[in-house]
Amino acid sequence: MKGGVKAGLAALCLAAGTAWSAPITFNTALPVHEGGYVLREQFVFMKNADDPTPARRDMEVTGLVSVLGYGVTRDFALFGMLPWFDKRLDMRMGGQDITRSKQGFGDLTLLGRYTAYEYNAPGRTFRIAPFLGVKAPTGEDDARDGLGRLPPPVQPGSGSWDLLGGAVLTYQTLDFQVDSQLSYKTNREANGFEFGDVFEADASLQYRLWPRKLGSGVPAFLYGVLEANLVHADKNRVSGTTDPNSGGTTLFLSPGLQYVTKKWIVEAGVQVPVAQNLHGTALKNDYVFTTGFRINF
Repeated sequence: MKGGVKAGLAALCLAAGTAWSAPITFNTALPVHEGGYVLREQFVFMKNADDPTPARRDMEVTGLVSVLGYGVTRDFALFGMLPWFDKRLDMRMGGQDITRSKQGFGDLTLLGRYTAYEYNAPGRTFRIAPFLGVKAPTGEDDARDGLGRLPPPVQPGSGSWDLLGGAVLTYQTLDFQVDSQLSYKTNREANGFEFGDVFEADASLQYRLWPRKLGSGVPAFLYGVLEANLVHADKNRVSGTTDPNSGGTTLFLSPGLQYVTKKWIVEAGVQVPVAQNLHGTALKNDYVFTTGFRINF
């Protein structure tokens, strides 16, 4: 490939308002251009049905997650994330099959991300961006049904103000992109219940499958995606007492596909747990399916 074409495509990848490949299950360090927006909509379906107890718990969560990002400056971007949930828990209680469910908007997360370091060269860029955010208790957290107050995992919101922070690293070339992220979320108590703090370590490889050779113009791209997500959750606390049947560590592998154009991306992937070390009778995860799109404007 001629050097001029490489330089032109590298400039395209960094131009204002241009879409690029990115992780499916977490954020990227690539910028939102100053004064511009990025809108991300994701449909998520999660199934947790590996129950070691006679209750035969089967929990399904369907979610639509809306994320809007705004480029305040060249290096600083603000993001707002608001999920909508449809949660359903089937189980046996007292010899009968019961269902407890709730729909509604969840908690709003506001987050700021700053590019602390960047290195650009023809055909490649490397960036490190720390982020800090707060989750506000905007979702309903005291929903009830005929059996009383719904358990906290079925509530759309947590009722607590929580903090999260971390850093994301991105290395992008014309053929592939690598992203990694470390994050920590500290949860607070509400209504006598406190979810355990959560630590995550994530990595993503996006490799261009088509076209195999780059040429002039602005083509679309098909990327294969492979991600790994290590999630550790501390035990929950109920009325100040630690719940021994909660928390633990899960490692997910997440294959996926992305179709990338100059302004938008469509994507799909599935998170499959390859190792789960949970405490007591905590309900294990079966899989998480995610699909959605992103638009820059």
